Amino acid sequence: MSNRLEEDSKAVIAILTTHDSSRMFRGNRQNFQEIIKAGKDMGYLVYVVTVRDLKLHSQMVKGYTPSSDHHSWEQRTFPLPQVIYNRIPNREDEMKPQVRKKIKECLNHPNLDLYNPYFFNKRQLFSWLSKSKLTRKWAPITKKLKGMASLYEMIKRCSYLYLKPEDGKAGQGIMRLRYQKNKPLAYRLQIQNDKNSTTYKAATLERLWDRISKETNGDPYIIQQGIELTSVHGRAFDLRLLIQKTNHGAWSVTGIGARMAGSHSITTHVPRGGTIEDPEKLLPTLFGTEQAEAILSKVRNAAVLIAKQIERGAKYPLGEMSMDLGLDTSGELWFFEANSKPMKFDEPAIRKRSLERIFHYCEHLIENK
Repeated sequence: MSNRLEEDSKAVIAILTTHDSSRMFRGNRQNFQEIIKAGKDMGYLVYVVTVRDLKLHSQMVKGYTPSSDHHSWEQRTFPLPQVIYNRIPNREDEMKPQVRKKIKECLNHPNLDLYNPYFFNKRQLFSWLSKSKLTRKWAPITKKLKGMASLYEMIKRCSYLYLKPEDGKAGQGIMRLRYQKNKPLAYRLQIQNDKNSTTYKAATLERLWDRISKETNGDPYIIQQGIELTSVHGRAFDLRLLIQKTNHGAWSVTGIGARMAGSHSITTHVPRGGTIEDPEKLLPTLFGTEQAEAILSKVRNAAVLIAKQIERGAKYPLGEMSMDLGLDTSGELWFFEANSKPMKFDEPAIRKRSLERIFHYCEHLIENK
């Protein structure tokens, strides 16, 4: 890396990930390449660094950059970053003691900023939202699954429920439960598979609980009030938003996409059969142009309030998150999920803006250090 480029760069930004003995580092390489290119185009020096190589007491650290042919990566020496963009790819890596120790050291370091230090926990998200009058109206009733008694209590309150792993991602492990007391097999449990779902019917709560215990396998789960989502041709959809901080350090909606559930899926995730839709085309067909505009405006305002409340609850610095919001059949808004390590959006305009905003916020952090 030439000194000339380092001198010309506005600032030094590192993408943080973990070491991989066979592939050098973990994470989505294409995403990292696009982030590095966007940063370079905006005048920043950007590289990938692993937790292992990030030596905070050194002036220079070993990092990775795409080679000139863009088909491989090479290791070089870079200046210590001013801002660290945390992209540690999974919870298992994040939970390792050496990783948590390094993140803590970064958060306490006087000369650098790290934001989005940790993955969110689903139960905590709903707990944080319920603490504010402004945001609690958008949160479905959510409880920890503590055994058959806790499930029974929720069934008495809501005959339509979702069971979700507290630390799940991309729809893994989600189940949908309906209780129809007039039917001989009153409990209907839909279990999400890769692209479709399996339905299990039970006459008694005990039989149902046997199956749920087997599926959850001791992992921590939440039970959540089910919401009848607006659907098109029998396929429910929700809204996927990206919210990022701007160069003024304020939360702003970068873009809104819609995700429609696959015909046999109980979630809207694309890897599980969902499809990408344009909310600006989808909503007017359901609600009319005027109401659709009002809904999108409400969605944007809600997302910013929710992001602020999540950051308040988390008590650590955040710079971006993706969020799933849904509309019920009467057009009311509901919050389902937020992710502190957003996956890249497929919509080109949202993707372009999202890359620029990463660096706008880094600039804000550096200027306000």
